[in-house]
Amino acid sequence: MSAGAVMINGKAVAEMMTNTIAREVATLRAQGITPGLAVVLVGDDPASTIYVRSKVRKTEAVGMHSVCHRLPTDTTQQALLALIHALNDDRAIHGILVQLPLPPHIQRDAVLDAIDPAKDVDGFHILNVGKLAVGRTDGMIPCTPMGCMLLLRRFLPSLSGRHAVVIGCSNIVGRPMARLLLNEGCTVVITHLQTRDVAAEARQADILIVAAGHAGLVRGDWVKPGAVVIDVGINRIDGTNGPTIVGDVAFDEVADHARAITPVPGGVGPMTIACLLQNTLRAASMTTSKDVTL
Repeated sequence: MSAGAVMINGKAVAEMMTNTIAREVATLRAQGITPGLAVVLVGDDPASTIYVRSKVRKTEAVGMHSVCHRLPTDTTQQALLALIHALNDDRAIHGILVQLPLPPHIQRDAVLDAIDPAKDVDGFHILNVGKLAVGRTDGMIPCTPMGCMLLLRRFLPSLSGRHAVVIGCSNIVGRPMARLLLNEGCTVVITHLQTRDVAAEARQADILIVAAGHAGLVRGDWVKPGAVVIDVGINRIDGTNGPTIVGDVAFDEVADHARAITPVPGGVGPMTIACLLQNTLRAASMTTSKDVTL
Protein backbone atom coordinates (compact mmCIF):
# COMPACT_ATOMS: atom_id res chain seq x y z
CA MET A 1 0.00 0.00 0.00
CA SER A 2 1.28 3.45 -0.84
CA ALA A 3 2.34 5.79 1.95
CA GLY A 4 -0.72 8.01 1.48
CA ALA A 5 -3.30 5.22 1.27
CA VAL A 6 -5.55 4.43 4.22
CA MET A 7 -7.29 1.12 4.84
CA ILE A 8 -10.92 1.82 5.76
CA ASN A 9 -11.61 -0.53 8.66
CA GLY A 10 -15.27 -1.45 8.36
CA LYS A 11 -14.98 -4.00 11.12
CA ALA A 12 -13.96 -1.33 13.64
CA VAL A 13 -16.70 1.09 12.54
CA ALA A 14 -19.30 -1.69 12.69
CA GLU A 15 -18.20 -2.57 16.21
CA MET A 16 -18.68 1.04 17.32
CA MET A 17 -22.12 1.05 15.71
CA THR A 18 -23.20 -2.17 17.39
CA ASN A 19 -22.05 -0.88 20.79
CA THR A 20 -24.25 2.18 20.29
CA ILE A 21 -27.13 0.03 19.08
CA ALA A 22 -26.85 -2.22 22.15
CA ARG A 23 -27.20 0.83 24.41
CA GLU A 24 -30.24 2.05 22.47
CA VAL A 25 -31.79 -1.43 22.64
CA ALA A 26 -31.32 -1.43 26.40
CA THR A 27 -33.13 1.94 26.55
CA LEU A 28 -36.06 0.59 24.54
CA ARG A 29 -36.23 -2.58 26.62
CA ALA A 30 -36.47 -0.44 29.75
CA GLN A 31 -39.57 1.08 28.13
CA GLY A 32 -41.03 -2.38 27.58
CA ILE A 33 -40.09 -2.77 23.91
CA THR A 34 -37.62 -5.41 22.75
CA PRO A 35 -36.71 -4.94 19.07
CA GLY A 36 -37.46 -8.16 17.21
CA LEU A 37 -35.97 -9.40 13.95
CA ALA A 38 -37.34 -12.38 12.01
CA VAL A 39 -35.09 -13.98 9.41
CA VAL A 40 -36.58 -16.37 6.86
CA LEU A 41 -34.33 -18.85 5.06
CA VAL A 42 -35.74 -21.05 2.31
CA GLY A 43 -33.51 -23.98 1.31
CA ASP A 44 -30.02 -24.97 2.39
CA ASP A 45 -27.70 -22.79 0.32
CA PRO A 46 -24.36 -22.95 2.24
CA ALA A 47 -23.52 -19.26 1.89
CA SER A 48 -27.03 -18.19 2.91
CA THR A 49 -26.91 -20.50 5.91
CA ILE A 50 -23.67 -18.87 7.08
CA TYR A 51 -25.05 -15.37 6.57
CA VAL A 52 -28.23 -16.17 8.49
CA ARG A 53 -26.29 -17.71 11.38
CA SER A 54 -24.16 -14.57 11.63
CA LYS A 55 -27.20 -12.28 11.54
CA VAL A 56 -28.97 -14.23 14.28
CA ARG A 57 -25.86 -14.20 16.48
CA LYS A 58 -25.32 -10.44 16.05
CA THR A 59 -29.01 -9.71 16.68
CA GLU A 60 -28.96 -11.59 19.97
CA ALA A 61 -25.62 -10.02 20.98
CA VAL A 62 -27.13 -6.50 21.03
CA GLY A 63 -30.10 -7.65 23.11
CA MET A 64 -32.71 -7.96 20.37
CA HIS A 65 -35.30 -10.69 20.05
CA SER A 66 -34.30 -13.01 17.20
CA VAL A 67 -36.46 -15.51 15.34
CA CYS A 68 -35.20 -17.69 12.49
CA HIS A 69 -37.59 -19.59 10.22
CA ARG A 70 -35.79 -22.27 8.22
CA LEU A 71 -37.99 -23.66 5.46
CA PRO A 72 -37.29 -26.56 3.06
CA THR A 73 -36.37 -25.86 -0.55
CA ASP A 74 -39.72 -27.16 -1.81
CA THR A 75 -41.71 -24.68 0.28
CA THR A 76 -44.47 -23.22 -1.87
CA GLN A 77 -44.74 -19.53 -2.57
CA GLN A 78 -48.17 -19.56 -0.96
CA ALA A 79 -46.76 -21.01 2.27
CA LEU A 80 -43.93 -18.45 2.32
CA LEU A 81 -46.37 -15.59 1.78
CA ALA A 82 -48.57 -16.91 4.59
CA LEU A 83 -45.57 -16.83 6.94
CA ILE A 84 -44.73 -13.28 5.92
CA HIS A 85 -48.31 -12.13 6.52
CA ALA A 86 -48.18 -13.71 9.98
CA LEU A 87 -44.93 -11.91 10.75
CA ASN A 88 -46.42 -8.63 9.51
CA ASP A 89 -49.15 -9.06 12.12
CA ASP A 90 -46.78 -10.14 14.93
CA ARG A 91 -46.29 -7.15 17.27
CA ALA A 92 -43.14 -8.73 18.73
CA ILE A 93 -41.47 -8.59 15.29
CA HIS A 94 -40.29 -5.18 14.08
CA GLY A 95 -38.06 -6.30 11.22
CA ILE A 96 -38.47 -9.04 8.59
CA LEU A 97 -35.64 -10.26 6.37
CA VAL A 98 -36.07 -12.92 3.69
CA GLN A 99 -32.64 -14.26 2.83
CA LEU A 100 -31.82 -14.18 -0.88
CA PRO A 101 -31.54 -15.93 -3.25
CA LEU A 102 -34.85 -17.78 -3.19
CA PRO A 103 -35.49 -21.08 -4.98
CA PRO A 104 -36.40 -20.54 -8.67
CA HIS A 105 -40.05 -21.55 -8.26
CA ILE A 106 -40.67 -18.60 -5.91
CA GLN A 107 -41.19 -15.10 -7.35
CA ARG A 108 -38.78 -12.87 -5.49
CA ASP A 109 -40.64 -9.59 -6.09
CA ALA A 110 -43.93 -11.03 -4.90
CA VAL A 111 -42.28 -12.11 -1.66
CA LEU A 112 -40.37 -8.89 -1.02
CA ASP A 113 -43.43 -6.74 -1.73
CA ALA A 114 -45.51 -8.80 0.71
CA ILE A 115 -43.39 -7.56 3.63
CA ASP A 116 -44.83 -4.62 5.55
CA PRO A 117 -42.72 -1.65 4.31
CA ALA A 118 -42.26 -0.50 7.92
CA LYS A 119 -40.73 -3.90 8.74
CA ASP A 120 -38.70 -4.17 5.52
CA VAL A 121 -35.27 -3.87 7.15
CA ASP A 122 -33.54 -4.91 3.90
CA GLY A 123 -35.06 -1.89 2.12
CA PHE A 124 -36.17 -3.96 -0.89
CA HIS A 125 -39.94 -3.27 -0.84
CA ILE A 126 -41.01 -1.24 -3.87
CA LEU A 127 -42.32 1.55 -1.61
CA ASN A 128 -38.93 1.93 0.10
CA VAL A 129 -37.16 1.74 -3.26
CA GLY A 130 -39.39 4.53 -4.56
CA LYS A 131 -38.78 6.74 -1.54
CA LEU A 132 -35.02 6.40 -1.99
CA ALA A 133 -35.34 7.16 -5.70
CA VAL A 134 -36.98 10.53 -5.04
CA GLY A 135 -34.65 11.46 -2.19
CA ARG A 136 -37.00 10.89 0.73
CA THR A 137 -35.42 9.90 4.04
CA ASP A 138 -38.41 8.26 5.75
CA GLY A 139 -38.03 4.85 4.09
CA MET A 140 -35.77 1.91 4.86
CA ILE A 141 -32.42 2.03 3.08
CA PRO A 142 -30.73 -1.20 1.84
CA CYS A 143 -28.08 -2.28 4.34
CA THR A 144 -25.00 -2.66 2.13
CA PRO A 145 -25.32 0.72 0.36
CA MET A 146 -26.05 2.33 3.72
CA GLY A 147 -22.88 0.79 5.14
CA CYS A 148 -20.86 2.10 2.20
CA MET A 149 -22.23 5.60 2.75
CA LEU A 150 -21.39 5.55 6.45
CA LEU A 151 -17.79 4.59 5.64
CA LEU A 152 -17.55 7.31 3.00
CA ARG A 153 -18.94 9.97 5.35
CA ARG A 154 -16.38 9.10 8.01
CA PHE A 155 -13.56 9.54 5.51
CA LEU A 156 -15.00 12.35 3.37
CA PRO A 157 -16.99 14.88 5.45
CA SER A 158 -18.49 16.34 2.26
CA LEU A 159 -19.44 14.28 -0.77
CA SER A 160 -21.08 17.11 -2.69
CA GLY A 161 -19.60 17.76 -6.13
CA ARG A 162 -17.44 14.64 -6.18
CA HIS A 163 -17.40 12.39 -9.24
CA ALA A 164 -18.63 8.92 -8.20
CA VAL A 165 -18.55 5.80 -10.35
CA VAL A 166 -20.48 2.66 -9.40
CA ILE A 167 -19.52 -0.61 -11.08
CA GLY A 168 -22.53 -2.91 -10.84
CA CYS A 169 -26.23 -2.20 -11.32
CA SER A 170 -28.04 -4.73 -9.10
CA ASN A 171 -31.17 -3.72 -7.22
CA ILE A 172 -29.46 -4.80 -4.01
CA VAL A 173 -26.29 -2.67 -4.21
CA GLY A 174 -25.50 -0.81 -7.44
CA ARG A 175 -28.74 1.05 -8.11
CA PRO A 176 -29.52 2.10 -4.51
CA MET A 177 -25.85 3.04 -4.06
CA ALA A 178 -26.06 5.37 -7.05
CA ARG A 179 -29.22 6.97 -5.67
CA LEU A 180 -27.63 7.56 -2.27
CA LEU A 181 -24.60 9.20 -3.87
CA LEU A 182 -26.83 11.35 -6.05
CA ASN A 183 -28.81 12.41 -3.00
CA GLU A 184 -25.51 13.52 -1.41
CA GLY A 185 -24.76 15.83 -4.34
CA CYS A 186 -22.31 13.61 -6.21
CA THR A 187 -22.09 13.44 -9.97
CA VAL A 188 -22.83 9.75 -10.51
CA VAL A 189 -21.99 7.35 -13.33
CA ILE A 190 -23.33 3.81 -13.00
CA THR A 191 -21.60 1.12 -15.05
CA HIS A 192 -21.68 -2.66 -15.35
CA LEU A 193 -19.94 -5.52 -17.12
CA GLN A 194 -21.64 -4.62 -20.41
CA THR A 195 -20.30 -1.04 -20.32
CA ARG A 196 -18.01 -0.60 -23.35
CA ASP A 197 -15.02 0.71 -21.41
CA VAL A 198 -15.50 0.29 -17.67
CA ALA A 199 -11.84 1.07 -16.98
CA ALA A 200 -12.08 4.48 -18.68
CA GLU A 201 -15.12 5.36 -16.59
CA ALA A 202 -13.44 4.16 -13.39
CA ARG A 203 -10.38 6.35 -14.00
CA GLN A 204 -12.58 9.46 -13.68
CA ALA A 205 -13.80 8.58 -10.19
CA ASP A 206 -13.08 10.46 -6.99
CA ILE A 207 -15.23 7.78 -5.36
CA LEU A 208 -15.27 4.27 -6.85
CA ILE A 209 -17.82 1.73 -5.61
CA VAL A 210 -17.26 -1.78 -6.97
CA ALA A 211 -20.10 -4.31 -6.72
CA ALA A 212 -19.81 -6.39 -9.88
CA GLY A 213 -19.35 -9.88 -8.41
CA HIS A 214 -16.16 -10.45 -10.40
CA ALA A 215 -12.98 -11.29 -8.48
CA GLY A 216 -10.10 -8.88 -9.09
CA LEU A 217 -11.95 -6.96 -11.80
CA VAL A 218 -10.55 -3.52 -10.95
CA ARG A 219 -6.80 -3.23 -11.55
CA GLY A 220 -4.40 -0.61 -10.32
CA ASP A 221 -4.37 1.37 -13.55
CA TRP A 222 -8.17 1.70 -13.40
CA VAL A 223 -7.94 4.01 -10.39
CA LYS A 224 -7.23 7.72 -10.38
CA PRO A 225 -4.54 8.71 -7.85
CA GLY A 226 -6.22 9.85 -4.66
CA ALA A 227 -9.55 8.08 -5.24
CA VAL A 228 -11.51 6.47 -2.43
CA VAL A 229 -12.35 2.86 -3.32
CA ILE A 230 -15.15 0.85 -1.67
CA ASP A 231 -15.01 -2.85 -2.57
CA VAL A 232 -18.36 -4.57 -2.05
CA GLY A 233 -17.40 -7.81 -3.78
CA ILE A 234 -17.23 -11.13 -1.94
CA ASN A 235 -15.80 -13.91 -4.08
CA ARG A 236 -14.64 -17.35 -2.99
CA ILE A 237 -11.64 -18.57 -5.00
CA ASP A 238 -9.41 -21.64 -4.74
CA GLY A 239 -5.85 -20.87 -3.65
CA THR A 240 -2.77 -22.95 -2.91
CA ASN A 241 -3.78 -23.11 0.76
CA GLY A 242 -7.46 -23.75 0.07
CA PRO A 243 -10.45 -21.49 -0.60
CA THR A 244 -10.07 -17.81 0.18
CA ILE A 245 -12.32 -14.74 0.07
CA VAL A 246 -11.37 -11.83 -2.19
CA GLY A 247 -13.12 -8.71 -3.43
CA ASP A 248 -13.83 -7.26 -6.86
CA VAL A 249 -10.70 -5.11 -6.55
CA ALA A 250 -7.08 -6.24 -6.97
CA PHE A 251 -6.28 -4.88 -3.53
CA ASP A 252 -2.47 -4.57 -3.64
CA GLU A 253 -2.46 -2.92 -7.06
CA VAL A 254 -5.28 -0.50 -6.31
CA ALA A 255 -3.89 0.42 -2.89
CA ASP A 256 -0.82 1.86 -4.63
CA HIS A 257 -3.05 4.43 -6.36
CA ALA A 258 -5.97 5.02 -4.01
CA ARG A 259 -6.17 7.51 -1.18
CA ALA A 260 -8.22 5.01 0.80
CA ILE A 261 -9.60 1.51 0.25
CA THR A 262 -11.76 -1.07 2.02
CA PRO A 263 -10.32 -4.57 2.51
CA VAL A 264 -12.13 -7.85 1.83
CA PRO A 265 -12.95 -9.29 4.27
CA GLY A 266 -13.25 -6.70 7.04
CA GLY A 267 -14.57 -3.77 5.01
CA VAL A 268 -18.17 -3.51 3.85
CA GLY A 269 -19.32 -6.92 5.12
CA PRO A 270 -19.44 -6.08 8.85
CA MET A 271 -21.15 -2.79 8.03
CA THR A 272 -24.00 -4.59 6.26
CA ILE A 273 -24.96 -6.49 9.41
CA ALA A 274 -24.53 -3.38 11.59
CA CYS A 275 -26.91 -1.49 9.30
CA LEU A 276 -29.40 -4.35 9.46
CA LEU A 277 -29.42 -3.96 13.23
CA GLN A 278 -29.75 -0.19 12.87
CA ASN A 279 -32.77 -0.60 10.57
CA THR A 280 -34.35 -3.04 13.03
CA LEU A 281 -33.79 -0.61 15.89
CA ARG A 282 -35.30 2.19 13.82
CA ALA A 283 -38.35 0.06 13.02
CA ALA A 284 -38.83 -0.73 16.71
CA SER A 285 -38.37 2.91 17.70
CA MET A 286 -41.31 3.81 15.47
CA THR A 287 -43.58 2.17 18.03
CA THR A 288 -42.60 4.86 20.56
CA SER A 289 -42.38 8.64 20.44
CA LYS A 290 -38.60 8.35 20.76
CA ASP A 291 -36.41 9.07 17.74
CA VAL A 292 -33.30 6.91 17.58
CA THR A 293 -30.22 8.65 16.20
CA LEU A 294 -27.05 6.64 15.60
